[in-house]
Amino acid sequence: MTITVAIVGRPNVGKSTLFNRLVGKRLALVDDRPGVTRDRREGEGRLGHLSFRVIDTAGLEEAKAESLEGRMRAQTEAAIDDADVLLFMIDAKAGITPSDRAFAQLARRSGKHTILVANKAEARGSEGGTLDAYSLGLGTPVELSAEHGDGMGDLVRALAEFVPDDGDEADLDDEGGRRIRVAVLGRPNAGKSTLINALLGEDRLLTGPEAGITRDSIAVDVERHGVELRVFDTAGMRKRARIDDKLEKLSVADGLRAARFAEVVVVLMDATHPFEEQDLRIADLVEREGRAVVLAISKSDLVKDQQGFVTRMREDADHSLPQVKGAPVVLVSGLTGEGLDRLVRAIAQVHEVWNRRVATNPLNRWLGEVTSEHPPPAVSGRRIKLRYITQPKARPPSFVLFCSRADAVPESYVRYLVNNLRTSFDLPGVPIRLTLREKDNPYAEKE
Repeated sequence: MTITVAIVGRPNVGKSTLFNRLVGKRLALVDDRPGVTRDRREGEGRLGHLSFRVIDTAGLEEAKAESLEGRMRAQTEAAIDDADVLLFMIDAKAGITPSDRAFAQLARRSGKHTILVANKAEARGSEGGTLDAYSLGLGTPVELSAEHGDGMGDLVRALAEFVPDDGDEADLDDEGGRRIRVAVLGRPNAGKSTLINALLGEDRLLTGPEAGITRDSIAVDVERHGVELRVFDTAGMRKRARIDDKLEKLSVADGLRAARFAEVVVVLMDATHPFEEQDLRIADLVEREGRAVVLAISKSDLVKDQQGFVTRMREDADHSLPQVKGAPVVLVSGLTGEGLDRLVRAIAQVHEVWNRRVATNPLNRWLGEVTSEHPPPAVSGRRIKLRYITQPKARPPSFVLFCSRADAVPESYVRYLVNNLRTSFDLPGVPIRLTLREKDNPYAEKE
């Protein structure tokens, strides 16, 4: 049975743009003017490993039933009745409006599974709108950019709770849990396909001494010591300036998509040339996408003093990649099979950290201790007050710190807080998002 997903929300929040991205075609007209979409438009949507029927709807507006806007609203309400899942979209840049609140009540009254989508999250100043979206009572918002394709991995994970994966049941393990989605990224000829073949125990993927054999992102299922993985092999990534072949560009883009839909990314480096500039670029890209990171050093059979080598690699990793400090470093060999069990354990551990939530009480005790030990600096003679911290979401761990004069907090102090969060709550190898937000002063004069 095909699940129906309806995209609803007020006009001009980006519903048709998301619809076009889900169906893979420009079926719906898109323009900056509100009210372009009037009729319901249906298509066959696909996102990651999920397939579903998707409906684009007119923007919800409060209007008389006999007016054009009223008839458009009736079409949207019919789509809501027909749908199994609602994607309730807001404009994170514009923030929550009275119309959003009115139509959030309509979505709740429908009794349908509802996923709150904060679109235009790439825009500057969108963080406030995303945080305000919690007040709608529709759960944690999925931050994305329908225009640029950012955040689609988070959307597929949200949809996966409601959309059955009929054509791909292997994505579930025997107990009904979902496999950990892992992408293997690295430079050409780092040994990605050889490593995955070793994990599988068979020559499933084509390998050879030539660089650039892999073109498409190929998914295979791996089970090792009770850990269920879906592993994506990807094309080798060279520096952008060196890529002039159209097919190679498409292959790299396919690999980047695999990384966005993954939960854990294994950055594979050649033991003979580890931590080259391109390796660091790839790891930085993974961190910006918000994925958990495992650093794997391939061709370990070529390393003599392995213990000393691994220690040195960990020090280099923490120095070169402070944004994912503590990321596991595993020495592996696709040729001999060495280190494969350690790699799978590291993936499972970092995935658990990536999903970790910290309770509010310990967080605020930590804030009191860390500010007593090292208070924020005074700016222009005025002390910055850090009032309250909470974690609104995981995957990756994301924190919101309410304070006075958020724009005046030095970047160095933000880094100090992030590093202390990582150490105090044992969050190695994952990106940490810390958003500073000013708390409104009810006694301040308003214009």
